[in-house]
Amino acid sequence: MALGQGGALFVAMQHEMLLFAGVFFLIGALDEFAVDIAYLWLRLTGRLGTGRIDAGDLAANTLTGDAAVFIPCWQEVRVIGATVRHALAVWPDPELTILIGCYANDPATLAVARALEKEDRRVRVVVNPEFGPTSKADCLNCLYRALEDEEAMRGRVFRMVLLHDAEDMVDPLALKLFDIALDHAAFVQLPVLALPKPGSRFVAGHYVDEFCEAHAKTMTVRDALGAGVPGAGVGCAVRRDALSRIAAARNGRGPFAVDSLTEDYEFGLDIAMMGMPTRFLRMRTKEGRLIATRAYFPGRIGESVRQKTRWVHGIALQGWDRIGWGKGAARRWFDLRDRRGPLAALLLFVAYGLLAAMALSWAARGFGLIETVRLGPLLHLLVAANFAALVWRSAIRAVFTGREFGWREAALAVARIPVSNTIAILAGRRALFAYLRTLRGAPIVWEKTDHRDHPAIDAREAA
Repeated sequence: MALGQGGALFVAMQHEMLLFAGVFFLIGALDEFAVDIAYLWLRLTGRLGTGRIDAGDLAANTLTGDAAVFIPCWQEVRVIGATVRHALAVWPDPELTILIGCYANDPATLAVARALEKEDRRVRVVVNPEFGPTSKADCLNCLYRALEDEEAMRGRVFRMVLLHDAEDMVDPLALKLFDIALDHAAFVQLPVLALPKPGSRFVAGHYVDEFCEAHAKTMTVRDALGAGVPGAGVGCAVRRDALSRIAAARNGRGPFAVDSLTEDYEFGLDIAMMGMPTRFLRMRTKEGRLIATRAYFPGRIGESVRQKTRWVHGIALQGWDRIGWGKGAARRWFDLRDRRGPLAALLLFVAYGLLAAMALSWAARGFGLIETVRLGPLLHLLVAANFAALVWRSAIRAVFTGREFGWREAALAVARIPVSNTIAILAGRRALFAYLRTLRGAPIVWEKTDHRDHPAIDAREAA
């Protein structure tokens, strides 16, 4: 017995959903394919590649000026000690100063930071005059003011400032590499490697795949095309004069935008928009080790959704209001790519809804309740093209993940795609509602990620 008009409506809705999702997924697939082609062309023409450097020669270099590291902290008692001790050990340079931003109402983190200050004279603890959490940008601006005080006391200006988070494991060669690279750029970003996290092969693991592809392909293409390099907030360095120019442009409020959820992303693009050169620098040692910042990423669904909500809200939604559109075709292309997160979340939601509808219709057809959805030539073509694009995208992701972490992680990269998509859907919805609340006057809150594990601790225990 057929369902009559209800069944016909269900079939029609399924047809329209398939057409809508098919068209927009194909547009997205062509966009990604364009980046793939650009990457391959730039590699073949020698304009893009991962350089090789002798680790011993680089480590033997002497810094050409003072270097400061900014580490903003709020409730980071579990990881800040490991981060700073590792950095001090692998960067023994006397020109280095690490400034840790803390809050008086976070006594546990403050106590660890004070202990680090006593252990090594290169550490400075800076207590924010406001109770936390304020925002990451506000904490960074507090560190900037402390840097100015340090320079006044020393009677000389620092050469560069590095930005890191409390959970990072810095690369032993990064400091010297920054020192060389800043001779030719005002802002330099190194790759970030999300590490496979014990006990969370899928939630934390999907970051492994995303960063492997983004920081080996997308960011390198963006840099080669001159589209401006956004900051990742970690593993990046800015020349001191560029930092002063950004601070001056913000009317003395500090170089970091306190009303932005992704001040690090904006920071790199602000430098590029002021006409100063930015660089995404990808280098390996002669032995093949990538010079990158390594870290664990969230291993729980809720934590991952909160983190990606901030990224989507700050980059995709606030970006329209705050930084507009850059100059040049390449910059606008990547601006558009950066801001597609909410639309991508909607499309993924429709796609998974469509899969559920197809399963339901398959069951209904088995009982003779509805007719088969008949695909015309256009839909046949869309389905075939999108299936081919899915296979291609899965292969590309597996290749980039496998290059850094081996074939097992490459195979898992394909299996983790539904996890990545689900988190994107949840984060996109949450970001949209958060953005709408801010339009009604709600304050912007530093909704930071909790960090429990650190790769430097695991490395010591393994040794």
